[in-house]
Amino acid sequence: MTEQSTAAPKPQPRARTVGQQKAAPAAMTGAQSLIRALEEVGADTVFGIPGGAILPAYDPMMDSARVKHVLVRHEQGAGHAATGYAQATGKVGVCMATSGPGATNLVTPLADAHMDSVPLVAITGQVASGAIGTDAFQEADICGISMPVTKHNFLVTNPDDIPRTIAEAFHIASTGRPGPVVVDIAKDALQGRTFFNWPPTCELPGYRPVTKPHAKQIREAAKLIAEARRPVLYVGGGVMKSKATAELKVLAELTKAPVTTTLMALGSFPDSHPQHLGMPGMHGSVAAVTSLQKADLIVALGARFDDRVTGKLDSFAPLAKIVHADIDPAEIGKNRAADVPIVGDAREVIADLVVAVQAELGEAAAGSAAADGYADWWKQLDRWRETYPLGYDLPDDGSLSPQQVIERIGELAPDDTVYAAGVGQHQMWAAHYIGYERPATWLNSGGLGTMGYAVPAALGAKVGRPQSTVWAIDGDGCFQMTNQELATAALNGVPIKVAIINNGALGMVRQWQTLFYNQRYSNTKLHTGSGAEEVQQPNKGTRCPDFVKLAEAMGCVGIRCEDPDELDSVIEKANAINDRPVVVDFIVHEDAMVWPMVAAGTSNDEVMAARGVRPDFGDSDE
Repeated sequence: MTEQSTAAPKPQPRARTVGQQKAAPAAMTGAQSLIRALEEVGADTVFGIPGGAILPAYDPMMDSARVKHVLVRHEQGAGHAATGYAQATGKVGVCMATSGPGATNLVTPLADAHMDSVPLVAITGQVASGAIGTDAFQEADICGISMPVTKHNFLVTNPDDIPRTIAEAFHIASTGRPGPVVVDIAKDALQGRTFFNWPPTCELPGYRPVTKPHAKQIREAAKLIAEARRPVLYVGGGVMKSKATAELKVLAELTKAPVTTTLMALGSFPDSHPQHLGMPGMHGSVAAVTSLQKADLIVALGARFDDRVTGKLDSFAPLAKIVHADIDPAEIGKNRAADVPIVGDAREVIADLVVAVQAELGEAAAGSAAADGYADWWKQLDRWRETYPLGYDLPDDGSLSPQQVIERIGELAPDDTVYAAGVGQHQMWAAHYIGYERPATWLNSGGLGTMGYAVPAALGAKVGRPQSTVWAIDGDGCFQMTNQELATAALNGVPIKVAIINNGALGMVRQWQTLFYNQRYSNTKLHTGSGAEEVQQPNKGTRCPDFVKLAEAMGCVGIRCEDPDELDSVIEKANAINDRPVVVDFIVHEDAMVWPMVAAGTSNDEVMAARGVRPDFGDSDE
């Protein structure tokens, strides 16, 4: 949806207002009004780059004591930094760009935030209203371009509408199913004179997210839980977004049901908890994948039955009834029909389920499956996770194992560390081999799978949580897409730590070439030229670029680690440096693969614990 504001005064219908008491109007420019509105909605950080159309907003921002601006090196970095800030803090992330290419460079982080339900407000400059539609210099219809990948967007041409639009944008971004909102403001609206009124009257007809679940659906779900013999709690990112982790733990321990947490939900339930089976999906643990396949009841909480979790959809969980709870009604039944659909906020849904399940279990017969903690089901689950645990082999040539590097980073880091991962093999290894005990400690691009996410997201997370250690776990491919934001981190005193898992290749693509393309490594080696010959290197082991020199050139500490015997000391050295960013180039074995794996387009029944190893589940699907 796109809103076009006009110069004509609008009637004031009965509508919700933001704030408690209206202040006396103050005369100012639209740009000053924009900054005042950002202050009033509680924005404290904006990531962005100035340019012609947005420039009027940058002048009053210099005078704001409440809004800090972080000058990034690329607008994509601004968007991912705002996303990392939002994911780490739970607040709305804010980014800013000028018109045309500045705005279009935000499209990838907007799509990323949309897929992962991240509350984001992107403020873009637009050419003067009289020039809109004339193909003016640096004109782009960012509202039209971003419509499929935003929750809502606005085009503002009247300075009087700026406070109301900002208030509405933050409300839409942060309520219901969170998501990104674009506010595109014409340059003449920023330059024009207006009166600042706060709080504004918000006009959002039809926008009424349902948060309270229907009591009848809750009772039906509780009844199925009490009757089930092989239930699984399938937990998605919606539980994290609604801050429902405490309620989830109560429900899990009450029911004694196994818990699986998706890639976007890691940390919502402690990895160390005995009921946690791990992450389901294409690279999920064997126990988590198989528990869903063999379940007779799946309770999906804030999850969307993504193809990476279900595998071949028509073979997914064939014996299971489905309870599907989500705040977005469009998700329910989209991929898998629900026997009990529940629309509502995950926190309210789980809290109500706890009460209803307590009532059901109190009425249950003493010999029911629920009453004895699903003892037979747990015997099967324990056998699967004991027989097919996560693990890896150390390379025979004495080189670094990427899994070991990531595992040791997690073991040596402080308890409150936040991890931001890029996309690929290192992302899956970070999901498996770092223990996540707390919410909002694992940040990644789950739905869109955006390479280049990790460094700017870590920057945003560290700005939002300056007291926490923040590690970016990146691949050498991902790192080369957005590493310029190291200069942003260095110049702004944001001491993130970056681990480059450097195997000299686009690792996940190379893995697929190994498994499915007869080891024909077409254009996945990062240290080769356009032909088949290796680039001549001046020294053995040198890669192009030299990441240590690159890090040092941008004001960071650069360290290289190739020897397993030095691994712990290098990580401890990186942890001890807190006055500037640190980049550690870990040279790892190039042939390591991510296991377990369900090949794309196949059934989860075909999960492989390792190459050539397909689990034997015996009579577990009785």
